Amino acid sequence: MHAVHEIADGVFWVGMNDRRIERFENMFPLSDGVAYNAYLIKDEKTALLDTVESSVRDRFLQQVENVLDGRALDYLVIHHMEPDHCGNIEEIVRRYPEVKVVGNRKTFEFFKHYYRADLSANAQVVKEGDILSLGTRSLRFYLAPMVHWPEVMFSMDLSDGMLYSADAFGSFGALPGTLFADELDFNRYFLGETRRYHANIVGRYGNQIQTVLKRLPVDSISMICPLHGPIWRKDLSVIWDKIDTWSAYRPERTGVVFIYASMYGNTAEVAETLAFKLGDRGVGDIRLHDVSKTHPSHIIADLWEYSHMVVASPTYNMQLYPPMDALLRELAMLNLQDRDVAIIGNHTWSSAAVRQMIGLFGTMKDIRLLGEPLDIHSSLKAEEEPTLDSLADVIFESVLNRS
Repeated sequence: MHAVHEIADGVFWVGMNDRRIERFENMFPLSDGVAYNAYLIKDEKTALLDTVESSVRDRFLQQVENVLDGRALDYLVIHHMEPDHCGNIEEIVRRYPEVKVVGNRKTFEFFKHYYRADLSANAQVVKEGDILSLGTRSLRFYLAPMVHWPEVMFSMDLSDGMLYSADAFGSFGALPGTLFADELDFNRYFLGETRRYHANIVGRYGNQIQTVLKRLPVDSISMICPLHGPIWRKDLSVIWDKIDTWSAYRPERTGVVFIYASMYGNTAEVAETLAFKLGDRGVGDIRLHDVSKTHPSHIIADLWEYSHMVVASPTYNMQLYPPMDALLRELAMLNLQDRDVAIIGNHTWSSAAVRQMIGLFGTMKDIRLLGEPLDIHSSLKAEEEPTLDSLADVIFESVLNRS
């Protein structure tokens, strides 16, 4: 059986779904698996655009063979050398020894890091603006360094504007029998996973994504074909605007995400009390996450979406509570910026959490601290509630001003 789909005249999706995988890159939980997209063009020449992860190799190779239907494979285009996409290059060259492997200089440099095959006789090096003619279809290449690896490139079919965008515009989640975003309930099933994918996988490289977006001929693009997730052929402005917003680190909505760490429930109580105070003042869009329970990738996705955050943590061994420390360091690594932040600490015998949280946020761009950080002694006391009310007022005013 073959699960191939013709997505345009002579262009076939030959990718694979992996519903058994539990964690992407062995880090990010996948409740609905992931899709590895690959595309095969049959024109005067044939071209396979990327491969898939080696764990799903056999069916993928059968699909390629089925679509070729006895024809030789003339080109293998490598947009991205990460192993979930390049895991079958050696096998493709073994099966089709005359194939030309198309990539840029960095592509072949990275190939040598992973594999032992000698590609010197097969390699076709391209650079920015080069065009690969397949007959009626021609691919123009756009180098996209650090989106999200140095060797990444896009290609665009000059005949009908199909953009092959590597990991940009991608999403977690296996494809549910349909390939196109307009054929499924994207907002319900994929929007959150697209945001989580972007924030955690390519989020650090927003400036580089912005650079590439500005170089692409937007008005000529008819379809966006990423290496993960749904393909876009209608309402392209929907996903384009999302990627533009996320890569510019602009919040999508005005609201507050609470991130708290709590050993015995006291810090959690402070966070929840403050959340209710904000609710009483009219802030309706509030999310709360326990860093010891919620996977960081989900928290990070929410922080990409929302404008404000409240971060509450106890001191632990005279340091910041380790899960909170790890999360804030990851946010700094991912380059999150342009957010309004309130800080709450808690300690019994040594105060360090507040100081270290301020220091970590100080490494991030355009982070605005709201009010004076609140440092609780073990548990919230009745006489401290006016201070919490004052912090709620400051956060509420900031939310109003950003609305």
